[in-house]
Amino acid sequence: MSAPRMPALFLGHGSPMNVLEDNVYTRAWAQLGETLPRPKAIVVVSAHWFTRGTGVTAMEAPQTIHDFGGFPQALYDTHYPAPGSPALARHLVELLSPVSVTLDKEAWGFDHGSWGVLIKMYPKADIPMVQLSIDSTKPAAWHMEVGRKLAALRDEGIMLVASGNVVHNLRTARWHGDNSPYPWATAFNEFVKDNLTWKGPTEQHPLVNYMEHEGGSLSNPTPDHFLPLLYVLGAWDGVESISIPVDGLEMGSLSMLSVQIG
Repeated sequence: MSAPRMPALFLGHGSPMNVLEDNVYTRAWAQLGETLPRPKAIVVVSAHWFTRGTGVTAMEAPQTIHDFGGFPQALYDTHYPAPGSPALARHLVELLSPVSVTLDKEAWGFDHGSWGVLIKMYPKADIPMVQLSIDSTKPAAWHMEVGRKLAALRDEGIMLVASGNVVHNLRTARWHGDNSPYPWATAFNEFVKDNLTWKGPTEQHPLVNYMEHEGGSLSNPTPDHFLPLLYVLGAWDGVESISIPVDGLEMGSLSMLSVQIG
């Protein structure tokens, strides 16, 4: 009997404080870890490894990166010692060819976009994991096509987890008091949900062309937090169910939408 096809997940990670907090989002991530088939390994794509070219962590024991400032000491004292997988990293180099993928053996590790959600899903940190960077020089359609190649991993017992926020504008965030979402943030978040199951050519996909939406530029002043979603949508076979484990808008302009493929 063949193993079940692994799901692919996009998780809206939000504030690093979710690592320490217990809330509707962290409980949803924990439930995913408890109810989904246990993966042999995880490939994670995080908004916070935004590079020129494509890299993949290829060390045996990646470091936990605390890539933020001004938070409680308890957050910096938290580590996620999941093992790396040089073999899986080399497999990704072959799978993504002719895309040139650099094996990173020392510079990076797991940033808070990756370990900050996986610490809730798999708190024992006992599943081998590699992190794939986002090539900042490529257009949106290119990232979805990389997701199509990554889909093959799902039949090998490997889970794809992408992490970002489809609305991510900290310049307009309501840090104190009124937490109600801006109308443009709500509209864009709904636009994303309405187009998750769109089946046309990649170049015409509404979410590849997300900046054409009237709320696109305000919702995403930079592309780094939106693009991870496209890796997961690229890994969809057009038939599987697409569901939303949790949703919400925080601080007016931060979407916590999560998406599950399969």
